[in-house]
Amino acid sequence: MQPSPHAIELPPWFVETFLDFREDVREARAQGKRLLVYFGQDGCPYCKLLMQTTFTETRVVDLARHRFLPIALNLWGDREITWVDGRKMTEKQLGAHLKVQFTPTLLLFNEKAEVIARLNGYQSPPRMAAALHYAADRLETKQPFADYMQRVATEPASATLHDEPFFLKPPYRLTRPAGARPLAVLFERTHCSSCEELHREAFRRKEVAELLPKFDIARLTPSDAREVITPLGQKTTVDAWAQQLKIVYAPTWVFFDASGEVFRVESYTRPFHLASALEYVSSGAYRKEASFQRFVQARAERLRASGYSVDLWK
Repeated sequence: MQPSPHAIELPPWFVETFLDFREDVREARAQGKRLLVYFGQDGCPYCKLLMQTTFTETRVVDLARHRFLPIALNLWGDREITWVDGRKMTEKQLGAHLKVQFTPTLLLFNEKAEVIARLNGYQSPPRMAAALHYAADRLETKQPFADYMQRVATEPASATLHDEPFFLKPPYRLTRPAGARPLAVLFERTHCSSCEELHREAFRRKEVAELLPKFDIARLTPSDAREVITPLGQKTTVDAWAQQLKIVYAPTWVFFDASGEVFRVESYTRPFHLASALEYVSSGAYRKEASFQRFVQARAERLRASGYSVDLWK
């Protein structure tokens, strides 16, 4: 079967199958491997970076080639797929079914055709290698993916957190009274190079800075044992709430309105996409457009039509 056309060249070790995921899981098991499914799209700078850096790093390539059956899908593709439950759908329908909001997204499966780890957005070589080891070594029976990544996937970066004047101060009482601004909860950790980049670049960009005042913004760390009252009124601790929310990555943005969580960003994000996420929530567009990717495309087209130069990577 011919793959959907990809403007971004895929590594040669991705395999072509008939896209019956029941058979693909069985084939991976027969080879002593596990299934890896990649969602990408043409024109995606994060996909290009993943292919040109992470998927050329020797340890990552060795893990992916020898311990996984890697399959590539186009988020907007029309090839027919038989999903693990027997249902037939297109690539784009499967993406919607799996709530794929970012590209690249990678799903790692066990032998029961269950997703045991999900990687949203670009992953650096150390983080990708850690996630692949987690799945390849069958560690899901020993510890949650979030705990493993928090312990193993460290990066060279500062041992202290960076503060911003717009962060809410403790005590953290995050309930949403009627008429309140939407809440953005930013989970960060120390030794996080992407967190440092967020403060150094994204928060200094005009298009981001203009949108931040539309939110109440709480910055939390997943290991913090301090008390928090969640947006729905639950009294707990930050670390327990982070586990409940299944926070794996740093930085992760979780957005809330009066009804609860409405959107999250848990991937490496450049300023244009962060501004898009902030506008997606603050404008209420998430209520009408379920696909964040379509919102981003429409926003980019609107800005270009207004005379702005739009660079998705900058």
